[in-house]
Amino acid sequence: MIDRRTFGKAVGLGTGAAALSLTGAQSADAAQAGPRGADEAPAPGTHTTFPALRQVHAGVLDIGYAEAGPAHGPVVICLHGWPYDIHSYVDVAPLLAGQGYRVIVPYLRGHGSTRFRSGRTVRNAQQSAVALDIVALMDALEIREAVLAGFDWGSRTADIIAALWPERVTALVSTSGYLITNVEAQKSPIAPADEHNWWYQYYFATERGRQAMETPELRDELSHLVWQLVSPGWKFDEAAFRRTAAAFENPDYAAIVIHNYRWRLGLADGERRYDRYEKELAARPVIHVPTITLSPELDPFTAPGDPTRDRFTGPYEHRVVAGIGHNLPQEAPAVFARAVLDAGRL
Repeated sequence: MIDRRTFGKAVGLGTGAAALSLTGAQSADAAQAGPRGADEAPAPGTHTTFPALRQVHAGVLDIGYAEAGPAHGPVVICLHGWPYDIHSYVDVAPLLAGQGYRVIVPYLRGHGSTRFRSGRTVRNAQQSAVALDIVALMDALEIREAVLAGFDWGSRTADIIAALWPERVTALVSTSGYLITNVEAQKSPIAPADEHNWWYQYYFATERGRQAMETPELRDELSHLVWQLVSPGWKFDEAAFRRTAAAFENPDYAAIVIHNYRWRLGLADGERRYDRYEKELAARPVIHVPTITLSPELDPFTAPGDPTRDRFTGPYEHRVVAGIGHNLPQEAPAVFARAVLDAGRL
């Protein structure tokens, strides 16, 4: 899930935005007026599979990814979070492919068909390691630059690449704003009501939490509960959850999830080879690339205002998505796709 220190919210998009046409830019005022072009934006849940699933050696991983759209179109890389997988973008991908984008949706390390190439590689999920996976994927696919779009772990990963390697990013769509983690800041308490939202993070800091993530029935029950809590208005069916839960059967899933959350709290070490990147990230580097940030209204991690605005110094828009929870691209795929198209035009 997202970093507990950084969130965002400002100007509004109306609840009808989920059905907006993808042909031409829409202002926030136009979005509030109601849906347009609904026939061009299928309802969420219309698609259940991707047209192509592929594998590629990239850095320390053999990365599994979905691909859609023309092979020589401008590239957008869509990045999922926890406890989710590539199916968060199963309705977004065809919308963008239909607009001429080459859409790449990778399984993050520890998820789905992505595998470590060596049994000796540390099962490390610190933020810079995950970001470098995506840079390695771009290199392996000979992608010089791309729009990066994400939520949750995916937002953090996209933010890091935009901050440290801006030449690889044509534009950024970041749900919940600037999510780069400062481990030292994470050690300080926050408001009790906010701490309550992070119950699973503290659960994962215990041996009981680790065992739960290694037990398939408990792992899936916990993930299902998180889906309900952080997306209270999303009426997903069990088939949708099972499609995603299949990605949790990766042999490294539990190790990656547990390490990620323990590392954020300073309870697990990272690897020294990533120290120089973490030092840069601890300084909260600004992001210069064109950016649209999205704030889902029903996401319990979304706070009022736009508190991370100062971290974005290039062309920028912030949009609130009314009536939508944490898994924004799967709950409101047209809104997310619209943001990708608009970010590329900022």
